[in-house]
Amino acid sequence: MSVVRIEHVHKQYQLGEQTITALHDITWSIDAGVFLAISGPSGSGKTTLLNLIGCIDKPSQGKIFINEEDVSEKSPNQLADLRARSIGFVFQTFNLLPVLSAAENVEFPLLRRPDLTAADRKKRVGYFLDIVGLGKFADHRPNQLSGGQRQRVAIARALAIKPSIVLADEPTANLDKANGREILRLMKQINRHLGTTFIFSTHDQKVIDHADRLVQMEDGRITAFGIRNEAAQSWNIAKARNSAPSITDESIAN
Repeated sequence: MSVVRIEHVHKQYQLGEQTITALHDITWSIDAGVFLAISGPSGSGKTTLLNLIGCIDKPSQGKIFINEEDVSEKSPNQLADLRARSIGFVFQTFNLLPVLSAAENVEFPLLRRPDLTAADRKKRVGYFLDIVGLGKFADHRPNQLSGGQRQRVAIARALAIKPSIVLADEPTANLDKANGREILRLMKQINRHLGTTFIFSTHDQKVIDHADRLVQMEDGRITAFGIRNEAAQSWNIAKARNSAPSITDESIAN
């Protein structure tokens, strides 16, 4: 089953009198449970694509389906509700609220959920802080935590809503190499243990090395799809063709 399905999506921005096309006719589907990296140079469109998948922005043309639900024409309130239940975010700058403790930061997105009681929220916060190894730091504020610990709080916050998708925009960019590798190992463990789909926008080769799926972008277009061959520790890569409606795992593997 596809957790994300994108059909003939274009994205344009207006810059003064000039129209800038960020994405050109993207058609693509993402299987549930993958650990996927979107790579490409600056300006390739990967962050724009991530924002569309995250329902932060809307396509100029085309349709996007999240868990087979068309989100292209939903209202801002409907999209906010979808994000609160289905999509977690991890950012390179952590985006933690400095006046809140680690536990309060993790709880913050749950406050939009009227279906959760205070006891439910407390249970989830404790569970996911334990998963990222920060149960003992629940009362610490961000300025009392290291960069790696702050990113772990951000991961716990993303997971607390129990999303089907976690979107991560350059999540290792502000971490040293050791912390970056540790964060990637943690996210890969969560991906395997909980079955959560992880989608990364990245320049970082370490992220690509941990991924099991790869999409390469350039000039607003997908140029190649890849599946990791674990036995050979290499990639099976298929070049994207403009005429191809989509490329499946089977077509790459074969």
